[in-house]
Amino acid sequence: MPFDVQSIDWLAIGPVVAVAVAALVVLLADLFLTGARKAALPWLTLAGLGAALLLLLPLRTDGGGGRGTFCSPSGCSYVVTDLTLVLQLVLLGSAFVVVLMSMPLTRALAGGDEGEVPGGEYHFLLLSSVAGAVALAGARDLLTLVVALETLSLPAFALVGLRRDGPGGEAALKFFLMSVAATAVLLFGVSLVYGTTGSVHLARIAGDLDRLDPKLTTVAATGAVLTMVGFAFKVAAVPFHFWVPDTYRGAPIPVAAYLSVVSKTAGFAGLLLVAGIAFRPYAHLWGPALAVLAALTMTAGNVAALRQTDAVRLLAWSSIAQSGYVLVPFGTAAGHGEDLADTLPAAVAYLAVYAVMNLGAFAVVTLVARERGGLVADHRGLFRAHPIAAAGLAFFLLCLAGIPPGLAGLFAKVTVFQAVIGSGTGWLAVVMAVNVVIGLYYYLVWTAQLFAPEAPGLPTLGGGTGTARMPAALVAALAVTGALGVLLSVAPQLVLHVLTVPGLLG
Repeated sequence: MPFDVQSIDWLAIGPVVAVAVAALVVLLADLFLTGARKAALPWLTLAGLGAALLLLLPLRTDGGGGRGTFCSPSGCSYVVTDLTLVLQLVLLGSAFVVVLMSMPLTRALAGGDEGEVPGGEYHFLLLSSVAGAVALAGARDLLTLVVALETLSLPAFALVGLRRDGPGGEAALKFFLMSVAATAVLLFGVSLVYGTTGSVHLARIAGDLDRLDPKLTTVAATGAVLTMVGFAFKVAAVPFHFWVPDTYRGAPIPVAAYLSVVSKTAGFAGLLLVAGIAFRPYAHLWGPALAVLAALTMTAGNVAALRQTDAVRLLAWSSIAQSGYVLVPFGTAAGHGEDLADTLPAAVAYLAVYAVMNLGAFAVVTLVARERGGLVADHRGLFRAHPIAAAGLAFFLLCLAGIPPGLAGLFAKVTVFQAVIGSGTGWLAVVMAVNVVIGLYYYLVWTAQLFAPEAPGLPTLGGGTGTARMPAALVAALAVTGALGVLLSVAPQLVLHVLTVPGLLG
């Protein structure tokens, strides 16, 4: 029996390989570097992510309908399209900022001791997880999607519990147990889809579902629902969100930022691929279901955020609410072809803007947590000691709220509103409008704290009066996210262009 030998397009998988090689280099370097020399580990990590970002450039100039690899007569398991490149750019750029935020956390001490978390293990696990996320963006069959998702998730469990003290172990265990349950549901759904269609390639599944025996329709629909439920856990959609607040609060703050942006973006990438390609024939079924899920997610996240006094928990619930906004374009899809092509790209545009806003907010929270504490009230008077950080956090919070001068967030929300109105799902637009108003309250309350006088009894920010020095790595993270936030506010077409890319979903 002849074997089907698959060719490998090394350029197509170049970004994934670059991140994976960087992870191995960091692991080996950690074995040989001692003491203060371990300070080179984050720079090796940044170099690997930078190389992966550069490898996106030749893929963009390649043009055409995309390039595939690991192909068989049934289809290609990995395909690079404009959608893949947009998602990988967001994932790699976000991971780059997370590494900058992590430098004070992993910095080796002068006496040779490790920082708050062991730098070698931290950066190896981070790069391993990023490799899974980047691979997931290009996956075009269910098996590759599942493997990439687990490659993303397994190192993330360890990252959450890597801190030597605090509730990290409990948070990691909760994250692990709920993730395992979601993976079991996902695998059961994949098995049902494969059993009814006989294929794992996404485009082939869509064609097979159109020609499916009516006796198998219920089984196939059940498999599609269970598969999408697995990805709903990863994006923290209600009712699969309970792990988020405790996990974010127990993890090191840069890890919480990673989960809220990189892990979530990868989860939405998987949901986008299975919904927009494989289960396109069932859009009339999962569209209304995801509309209800979007409404519940944004409402639960915003209402719970109103009661939070801890900054990371507030951002966690805010992150859940933002997932609801990203789900809105999914809920407006009710048909085939042009309906999906016109609505789902709005979710990609929102994800890109959300990544910048949330990472910037987490960067400032990291600074304040190191100097004073993690409560929202601990940010009171930040403008006096760190005026640039306070102005940056105010800008990011206003972006998340969607009001000027946070025009990037406003444009992102308007884009989602347009998708809702264009599809005729008026009730979802009303729910989103009400939630935007609810979100204004806690974002503005936090913003006001930044410029209020410092409360008596709180530790003085910056160690004294006047402008205080910030760690250089946090300055760099804030500068990158701030510059991107301003750029997207004055030139939103840089992201909104994805809405007009022909054939974005393939």
